[in-house]
Amino acid sequence: MTDPSAQARSFGTAADRYDRYRPGYPSDAVVWALGERPLRVADLGAGTGILSRLLGRLGHQVVAVEPDDAMRAQLERASPGVTALAGTAEGIPLPDGSVDAVVAGQAYHWFDPGRAHPEIARVLRPGGVFATIRNDADPATPWTVRFADIIDGPQAEPAEPDFGDRFGPVRGARFSNEVWLTPDDLVAVATTRSPYLVGTERERVDLVDAVRRLAGQAGLSGRFAMPYLTRVQAATRS
Repeated sequence: MTDPSAQARSFGTAADRYDRYRPGYPSDAVVWALGERPLRVADLGAGTGILSRLLGRLGHQVVAVEPDDAMRAQLERASPGVTALAGTAEGIPLPDGSVDAVVAGQAYHWFDPGRAHPEIARVLRPGGVFATIRNDADPATPWTVRFADIIDGPQAEPAEPDFGDRFGPVRGARFSNEVWLTPDDLVAVATTRSPYLVGTERERVDLVDAVRRLAGQAGLSGRFAMPYLTRVQAATRS
């Protein structure tokens, strides 16, 4: 069985591809979670800054926290104006009550909730917001679900959220999110996922072959739209 910690550490080897091919997030999802007023926001597990840059474009002051040196270096190259710090969700390098909001994108599922949630509450001011924002396969488009199964394994329905006793009730929303790709781009997306990055050479070849077969079976050619379902969950610090 693949070591989950090795998977979590694998993304830096593909930082350039990750930044180029991973999907962004719809602005409406961030506005729904945080509102329109400019805030000081910590982006945990910020990766190469895909969510951090969107936050900046929406007028927020962003502190990006990312443990992987290569991912953080790519973030700094691609995200002028964003402060980038080495750290984790379980050890956030910020003072108590120093941010108005904390967000986590695709990295949230790597967090240790029992340690991360109290640490997130620590750096948030009272009344501040913690929000998770993630892109999932759109069940209305079956080939995207098959793609997710190939690159990540069978998809489970997300569990009911619980951010711990320092937060109020968790509210949720869903947003449509669409990106345009070519078949080669679809393969490139697959090569940014942890199963490919930690796989053997044979496993990598098999995964790429499976993605190319899917593209043919689904009639994907030229440039095509790939829909995602962006799920947002947010709660207020008590």
